[in-house]
Amino acid sequence: MELLLIRHGLPVRHASESGADPALADDGVAQAEHLADYLSVESIDAVYASPMRRALETAAPLARHFGLGIVVSDGLAEWDRNADEYVPIEELRASDDPRWQAMLAGEWISDEDPASFAVRVVDAVEAIIDVHPGQVVAAVCHGGVVNAYLAHLLGRSEAGAFFAPDYTSIHRIAASRRGHRAILTLNETAHLRGTGLPVGLFERG
Repeated sequence: MELLLIRHGLPVRHASESGADPALADDGVAQAEHLADYLSVESIDAVYASPMRRALETAAPLARHFGLGIVVSDGLAEWDRNADEYVPIEELRASDDPRWQAMLAGEWISDEDPASFAVRVVDAVEAIIDVHPGQVVAAVCHGGVVNAYLAHLLGRSEAGAFFAPDYTSIHRIAASRRGHRAILTLNETAHLRGTGLPVGLFERG
């Protein structure tokens, strides 16, 4: 089967004592529509998403195009799901926020330890693979989730991110029934080229 791990679109800044769960910004909504148009020429058999709003709203145009429901997978939630504030990483970087410095230093700021997070993500992704042999599945999630699963495939044991996935970037993985896994593409964002929309942490012209 082929699994498309997709990062969500650009969210708004959000704070809440009950947990920050931001919606997509206007640019994020546009990114999600371009994503759906880009993938419309392919065959998608199922659409999964993290329970967080930015992932669900990114998945919505894709699911609508293929006439599919969105299957919510709690295991695809981001490591910051219980944080009381969400600030897009580009804003943290631009202001040299202490949280940005912590990320650069590889420090983990979450109530879920890195090892538990990685196990949760891998279990969730592998469960999706097991249910869809021979099919093509899109799973809309988060940068940390993408990093955790790809790190697992690459045998990287250190905690934290090792690269910055762009907004609505696609990461294709081939998975066989015998347990073989192969990364086909990383950070695929052709659908954002020439749109004028933000791409991610390291913008490209």
